[in-house]
Amino acid sequence: MKMKSQTLMIGELLGMIMYSVLTKEGFPISTCSSLDKAMATAKAFGQFVIIRGPDGMEFVGMFGVDSVKDGKCPDGVTYDWNKSSRIGATKR
Repeated sequence: MKMKSQTLMIGELLGMIMYSVLTKEGFPISTCSSLDKAMATAKAFGQFVIIRGPDGMEFVGMFGVDSVKDGKCPDGVTYDWNKSSRIGATKR
């Protein structure tokens, strides 16, 4: 069972929508008042994170990968996604 952070619970009591940014191990990094701020915090942290929001919504991953050069992401992982191989692609 997942536990909510105390800050997230206090935010809910005050009628605020809060987003918690956690390490992949579940340790808190920050609590933000908007998803934009939580994503900016995650990008600045520069590692794999969990953003947990209202109603159990979660976003996971490494935020801020915004460019591909020579077929590689900034962290060195090969970028191999292509539109023709995705589910629901149009048939030729």
